[in-house]
Amino acid sequence: MSASQPLSSAQTIALVLLRLFVGWHFLYEGVIKLYTPSWTAKGYLLSATYLESFFHWLGSDSMISLVDTLNVATLILVGAGLILGFRTKLASILGIGLLLLYYLAHPPFPGHPQGITEGSYWIINKNLIEAVALVVVYLFPTSMSFGLERLFHKKEIKTQST
Repeated sequence: MSASQPLSSAQTIALVLLRLFVGWHFLYEGVIKLYTPSWTAKGYLLSATYLESFFHWLGSDSMISLVDTLNVATLILVGAGLILGFRTKLASILGIGLLLLYYLAHPPFPGHPQGITEGSYWIINKNLIEAVALVVVYLFPTSMSFGLERLFHKKEIKTQST
């Protein structure tokens, strides 16, 4: 595929599905946290195995309320943006940032404790995989094919040259 060649229908559908599925995951995680009054990121942050001082500061009593609120709000905004196809590039960047923070708090590096995980990882885990999926969503935006951005896009008016 050359740079000027448009995506095929199958490619566009696959990318839209990737965007929707990642968006659903973000939205679900945000809504579950929002409606679970006892949820907090404090335990996750205080058990960080990499960049401990930074993550312990985020988990401190003075910061945790703000961190929890921003985490939930970002999850919901990223999820909604990806699902609705609105500001998908911004949503992708915010999602990548959030996932990289999750990754760096508990990276599956050799010699670091794994903590609570769904299986055994070595260097690559699901946070990193989902971050790379968001890089793909960022690089191949589909919101003009399927999304609200299509409604706000100004169409170019072609004039006939004489």
